[in-house]
Amino acid sequence: MQLQDLFSPEELEQLLERKERYKTLFYRNRVLMGLLIYQGLKPQEMALLSLEDISLGAGTIYIKPTATTNNRTLSLKPGQILLIYSYLHSVRPQLLKSHDSDALLIGHRGQPMSADDIVKHVIRSYRNMYPGREVTAQSIRGSVIANLLVQGHDISVVQRFAGHKYPSSTERYKQSQVEVLKAAIEQYHPMK
Repeated sequence: MQLQDLFSPEELEQLLERKERYKTLFYRNRVLMGLLIYQGLKPQEMALLSLEDISLGAGTIYIKPTATTNNRTLSLKPGQILLIYSYLHSVRPQLLKSHDSDALLIGHRGQPMSADDIVKHVIRSYRNMYPGREVTAQSIRGSVIANLLVQGHDISVVQRFAGHKYPSSTERYKQSQVEVLKAAIEQYHPMK
């Protein structure tokens, strides 16, 4: 992960402000991006989410294990709860059309979104948001994890949040102050 490719918390929040062309996809896309930005989920984890994994009353979401991540239960932000409620009760049924699925994220053709669909959506929708920097699901997740470490959260807490099986996976995102300064210099005063 290149340090200059990481996004600050403010830059991540700006991703949620993107205008949508289709009203029905607005809620779905905000739910999808919220799960990336606030919970730092991988596309594969998002594709595995089902309706039973969401507890709006408790304000939590259960993340199933994958080959590279552990299962965990994460808190939802207050704004996410209302957004997910609206998505589940009005938009998701419209997207499903006549199909039946318990998947949380539904594509515009009524089928569950795959991990590849999520990756493509992020790349396609945000390709020109930050010129010279690539907005991907991976760069968003990496930014979320790195930002938690920069904010001073204990590495074991961040490891559980990210679902990493090994502490070394989380440590890759830890940056020394020298690395942060080098990244800032490279971003604002590149030596080219």
